[in-house]
Amino acid sequence: MFNLANNLTLARIGAVPILVILLYFPGRGACIAAMLVFIAAAVTDIMDGVVARSRNLVTTLGKFLDPLADKLLISAALVMLTRLGWVEAWVAVVIIGREIAVTGLRAVAADYGVIIAADRFGKLKTVLQMMALCPLLLHFPVWGWDPAPLGSVLLYLALVLTLVSGVNYFYSFGKTAAWSEKSAR
Repeated sequence: MFNLANNLTLARIGAVPILVILLYFPGRGACIAAMLVFIAAAVTDIMDGVVARSRNLVTTLGKFLDPLADKLLISAALVMLTRLGWVEAWVAVVIIGREIAVTGLRAVAADYGVIIAADRFGKLKTVLQMMALCPLLLHFPVWGWDPAPLGSVLLYLALVLTLVSGVNYFYSFGKTAAWSEKSAR
């Protein structure tokens, strides 16, 4: 249960309170530290999957914790950035709301015996969200370059992909549920 892949996922969850504390009193140093913590946590997202598949360490706990860790990390960053006024609240609400909706959809799908795995849109959405949040967390200009506009553009692109991937999950499940209802008759 507590293999290397799951421990990497747990480390990502453990990064969440550190990120929140760093952003609670934002300054240049705290923002740089928050971005580095976020990047390190994001890297564990790549590593845990690679380790789990290459060492045959895929577990039910890992399948549950991995997407939960992503949602906690991204949601915490969005909430704190909204608190600071660096991200518009409606953007955070839409992104977090989509995550909750897809999580609920997965629970309903499980009742149908359907497992909704992350598809390419969902994976790309997570990568784009993480890429957007890095410059937004950095916030302060570095060597004369302001990272906030890049982060904002990437976040709006991530928002569109977030919605597209959410609609895709619901559409795909709707087709599967309709087929299974039809087959049951």
